[in-house]
Parts: sequence; C-alpha cells; structure tokens
Amino acid sequence: MGKSLLILGAQWGDEGKGKITNYFSEKADYVVRYQGGNNAGHTIVFDGKKYALRLIPSGIFNPKIRCVMGNGMVINPRAFFEEIEELQKAGFSCSNLYLSDRAHVLFDHHLELDRLNEEALKEKKIGTTKKGIGPCYTDKVSRIGMRMCDFISDDFPSLYKELLKRKNQEILSFNGTPIDYEKTVKEYSEMAKKIRPYVFDTIALLKEARKAQKNILFEGAQGALLDIDFGSYPYVTSSSVTSGGAISGSGIGLKGIDEVLGIVKAYQTRVGEGAFPTELKNEIGDLLRERGHEYGTVTHRPRRIGYLDLVALKYSIQINGISSICLTLLDVLGGLKEIKVCTSYSYKGEKISTLPASNSVLKECTPNYVSLKGFQEDISKVKTFDELPENAKKYIEFLEKELEIPVSVFSVGPDKYQTIVRKEIF
Repeated sequence: MGKSLLILGAQWGDEGKGKITNYFSEKADYVVRYQGGNNAGHTIVFDGKKYALRLIPSGIFNPKIRCVMGNGMVINPRAFFEEIEELQKAGFSCSNLYLSDRAHVLFDHHLELDRLNEEALKEKKIGTTKKGIGPCYTDKVSRIGMRMCDFISDDFPSLYKELLKRKNQEILSFNGTPIDYEKTVKEYSEMAKKIRPYVFDTIALLKEARKAQKNILFEGAQGALLDIDFGSYPYVTSSSVTSGGAISGSGIGLKGIDEVLGIVKAYQTRVGEGAFPTELKNEIGDLLRERGHEYGTVTHRPRRIGYLDLVALKYSIQINGISSICLTLLDVLGGLKEIKVCTSYSYKGEKISTLPASNSVLKECTPNYVSLKGFQEDISKVKTFDELPENAKKYIEFLEKELEIPVSVFSVGPDKYQTIVRKEIF
C-alpha cells in the first residue's frame, strides 16, 4: 500500500525542509513540489558535499525518483536551466523531472516589476527576494499570466507579444526601462524548445501514481507563517504554502495526503520585514546565527534570530493539520545555559495565546517565556534519542507536552544522515 507524506515548514521558512525531504525521499517513488519558485532555497548536504536547490525538488539526486514541479509553482525558464546545468556538472542527469503543463511561467518583466515595486514602497517594502515571484502570481490571479502549455505552443510569440505590451506599460509607469520584444522572444522561444521534453500533465501522472500505490512525498517551500492567506500579511510570500496549497498546487485531491510532517527549528528565524515577538537582538542571537549558519541560501541575507515561539507554532499546527514534528538544528542550542520558549504573549496588559491577524498588533506583543536548562554537550554524533543529554531530552519532551503532538524526528547536524527517526511515518 503506497503512502503519501507532506513535508512543510511550520515557521517563517528556512527550517531545513530540503534536507529532511531528501532524507525521506529514499523511500519515495515521487517527490512533488507544489508552490513557489526560485525564491526558495533548500540546502542539502550528503557525502561531504553541499547542494543548493531553488526550483528543483529535493528528490533529484536519486534517478529512480520522479520529481514533479506542480501546477502551483511559478517557473523561471532561465533559472530552471541554470539549476539543471549546475546539477548536471555535479553528475546528476535531471532526466527524472516532470513540469506541470499548468504551472505559470516567470519572465524577465516579472523580475523588473518586482524590483520597481519594492523601490517604490521605500520604507514600507515587503522584503521580497526580487525574483519576480509576486508579479508572476499577480498575473496568474489577474488571469493574464502564461502557463507552460502556452509557453511550449506554436502560439507563444503572439501571446508573448500581447503580454509584454501590457507589462511594458506597467514598467514605464514606474519610469523603468521596457523589455525588448525582439530580443527576448527569440531567447524564450529557444528555451521553450529546450523545456518542452520536461512538460507533462502532472495531474494525470499523480493520479496514476496513486492508482499504482506509489509512495509520494510532497515538498513545501518557504514556511506556513509566510502563506498568502494564513501568514503575517502583508509580509508574506505570494503562494499557498500550507497543506491546502499542496492539494491545490498538485491536483492530488483531499484524500491524497496521509501524513503531515511539520519541520520546526529548535529556535526561530525570519528573513525580511514583519513582526517577530521573540527576536533576539543581542549576543545570544548573534551566537545562534553564526552557529546555525543563518544566512539565506538564495539571498545570503543574515536571518533574524529568536527563541522558539509556541504561540505561532500551535497556530501553524492548526492551519496545516500537522500530525507530527521534525525538530531541526537542535545541536545549535548546545552550550546555552538556559533555553527560553515563548508560551504566550502579553498585549496591552492582557495575556493572549493565539496569533493575531494584524501585523501592527503582533508588533506590540511581548513574549512570555518558560526557561529550561540548557545542555553543554556536543550532540552532533548522537544516533538515538536515548543518547541525548538529559536536558536536550527534556526540551523535546516539553515541546511534545505543550504542542500535544509527537516529535517523531529530530536533527543534530546539516548532513542528512544526522537525522534521527523516533517514530516511522513514511
């Protein structure tokens, strides 16, 4: 009987999803990415080498796995081929890739509009990666975007001409430089020919996979607290990051997911703007940043650091239907005398235990902490839960009690084999 597992980030992204997806992909027949674009950055370490993925699913290293890029994604053809070239140079053929014919195409004008939009917002900027993701999703929702099925069709030049005419008017409204049609249509037409062999009806592909009882792994990008509907709006990404997005972004259907594994850092990080109640602007935050190498895979921006926030995490568990947790970067907390965990907020003298919708309200929330004893030992070579120091065990057990779901997996280092499974879920 085939199983399906959804792996998603339960915080503000950068939780270690790529590594964990790559670990569990050893048991998968399919790995499906269902949203986002090359604004995501998944760093994977194995056999002493580091790989940075952006668009391509984390199962790509195993040629027996079918890697699906779902209809909920936005795909920059230039970035797609750059990433394939990097992987092929490293010895991976990438012949096991399947792009949805319903996925939207991200063009140069989306990049330019992203840049111009952010500059126009000035101090109110969102803090995007400037990869064109937002403008591409805007076109999708406005029903003027272009999908892969049209990109690879004979109608592409005429469709692109009409689209670019409209987009260049937007660029000019920002006093930007218009995109040259003759130059880009030639470049994109060549890319369309190259990309055509990768394009499939992936909804039909996944239907057959379910029918054949294959093991399917769904891979989220970013984190649930950046979801367009459920995240800390407006400082969010432009796609549906949550478990609902896995259904709409892949076509798997409501009954197509058996387990939801939430990836949770042992502390909290955030990139870009927006409220962050547990943020540490001190030496502890700096220490955790350096120990955890907390710099963006795509942008290289330093991440903001804070203690673990259980108010936000309980919210994430609710909106995603998370059934168990994988706790990553536990080793980074080693050496701290005490580890604080936020269990509620204070807002205008009142204690609250739910995540406010309003970013301005969340900014005024102060965290209420529970202090736990830290552990001094190096845990990077630990192979079982029982081998952990007593205070590290107590930290995990405290989280399980507070969250009322199991920590079924935990991680003690960047290599995928530094992953300890306490309960089989896939």
